[in-house]
Amino acid sequence: MKDVLIYDTTLRDGCQAEDISFTLEDKLRITEKLAEFGMDYVEGGFPGSNPRDEEYFKAVKKLRLKQTRIAAFGMTRKASSKSSQDLSLKTLLDADTPVVTLVGKAWDLHVRDDLRISKKANLELIADSVAFIKERVDEVIFDAEHFFDGYRSNPEYALECLKAAEEGGADWIVLCDTNGGRLPGDIRSAISSLKGVIKTPLGIHCHNDGELAVANTMTAVEMGVRQVQGTINGIGERCGNLNLCSVIANLHLKMGKRCIDPEQLKKLREVSHFLDELANISPNKHQPYVGDSAFAHKGGMHVAGILKNRETYEHIDPELVGNRQRVLVSDLAGRSNILYKAKEYGVDLKSDDRAVQEILRRIKDLESQGYEFEASEASFELLIQEALGRKRKNFRLVGFRAIDEKRKEGEPPISEATIMVEVDGVLEHAAAMGNGPVNALDQAESGDKKDRWGTVGVSQNVIEASWQALVDSIDYKLYKDSKHARREA
Repeated sequence: MKDVLIYDTTLRDGCQAEDISFTLEDKLRITEKLAEFGMDYVEGGFPGSNPRDEEYFKAVKKLRLKQTRIAAFGMTRKASSKSSQDLSLKTLLDADTPVVTLVGKAWDLHVRDDLRISKKANLELIADSVAFIKERVDEVIFDAEHFFDGYRSNPEYALECLKAAEEGGADWIVLCDTNGGRLPGDIRSAISSLKGVIKTPLGIHCHNDGELAVANTMTAVEMGVRQVQGTINGIGERCGNLNLCSVIANLHLKMGKRCIDPEQLKKLREVSHFLDELANISPNKHQPYVGDSAFAHKGGMHVAGILKNRETYEHIDPELVGNRQRVLVSDLAGRSNILYKAKEYGVDLKSDDRAVQEILRRIKDLESQGYEFEASEASFELLIQEALGRKRKNFRLVGFRAIDEKRKEGEPPISEATIMVEVDGVLEHAAAMGNGPVNALDQAESGDKKDRWGTVGVSQNVIEASWQALVDSIDYKLYKDSKHARREA
């Protein structure tokens, strides 16, 4: 049995984030990925709010989701209608999901200024709506919207709202920090007041407006909450929702709470990047646990430490969450950085090698000119080979020309590059079109369908800088192929 159940609302609450939009196909693929990962609940959307979500609830029934339960999200009935006649409740039932999540007001300010009904009437519609759905659906979750703000304003009434949901038969009562402005102390105080008062299992739903969604959620779990709601990568309205990637790792690795299978946890980074890819956004490289920089080391002292013992500067083994240790090379690098990277490339350097000193000198000199090797590891590997006297000059540039031309109004510009190089005494000439002069230059020069690598060039002229990077790219390709051929031989 799990200690904490994970409720994913990426497809509903996460979709409310600015610049986030998923097609029906995207939502189905994400659902499958989340189910494969082992999510207990996936909230599919708000049926009736748009045609895409209506289609989703029809299509999701065809998926094989193992233990993952699909939830439909909606609001308590309108004050002006009975539950049996309320259109929004009918739409929820039409979604035909095993779980329905109802959101209701738990802050007297909202009852007064938003719903504009009496506090008693709000209690009635909470109890009626929950009871009506519970009679027809296997599991009902009540999201107490703005609970922590409501508790701060009027603790007695906020508790009455929870009791109304409990009387209606809710299977879970989820406490929401909807504005994301509460502190861990507020969370602890409010939840402690529920002990012995609310017997229904509790959940937590935090937003991140105060950058405290993770801290508030961890506090809630410490207080006995057993369901956690959030989104992959923390996407959501305003500043976002609770980041499930961080919380799942924290729960499992820091608190010892069973919430995900250890083997599935190794797919955490994969799930995070899968979501970003479908959302068409660049992954946050500094995101805890799953980001590219989460276990990246740059300072020489740090690198020297992890070479002796990983735990000196890493709070967990990166592989537990599907990530990896990285050592960066920059003007802050020390001997340890060089030795670590050389070992990655299969080069055995000794710390007293002259090559190490030469590499360090070259890096500091080049970075002072504007070069950056952190994301240009191919250029760095070539620099190692140059320091060892092994780098070949594969060709000589005779000349290149890049032309940008716009021929018609309303059509994009046309870019063309021509290049002439000398290879073993023979002149070679090539030309190509591209999306801009840099791309055209690249198309005329290089390409590899198997691997990707980064190179760097520096110049006040972007075309010249691009040429330098492309030369390194081609040299690296030839070097890589020759190294592979030697291994095969």
